[in-house]
Amino acid sequence: MSIEVNNESGVQVDESGLVALSRYIFEQLYIHPQAELSILLVDEPAMEKLHIELMDEPGATDVLSVPMDELTPGTPDRPTPQGMLGDIAICPQVATVQARNAGHSLQDEMLLLTTHGILHLLGYDHAEPEEKAEMFGLQRELLSGFTGKEAPAETTQ
Repeated sequence: MSIEVNNESGVQVDESGLVALSRYIFEQLYIHPQAELSILLVDEPAMEKLHIELMDEPGATDVLSVPMDELTPGTPDRPTPQGMLGDIAICPQVATVQARNAGHSLQDEMLLLTTHGILHLLGYDHAEPEEKAEMFGLQRELLSGFTGKEAPAETTQ
């Protein structure tokens, strides 16, 4: 399993925690052990640039996902094929504000955003109410399973 974290944000983040969470999600969703994931932590100007390039929207955002091989969750009998899951960009500065507003720690917010980003890479979305219920329900389930406590309140829309 290749999970790389590249922190260019200038904010101290528990990178090993993000890797451990990603491994946990891979196992829970039967993602091939050789699948590749890249997590990039960037500052607000870099995130705004990515947000404009990828979504044509101004301003820094919390997390962006760029799927590569369009992998989807597997099953115990049929895991996801080997491939590149994709890239997640997270802005710890935006995450800090969201964590403060939600009343939880930056680490909880970073775990939330990582989970959210991975689920987007796997094809989950939250544009429609039923999609949102499915995605956010799975997000809470994965976070609670990983942390052993109730998942933090969703801050992503």
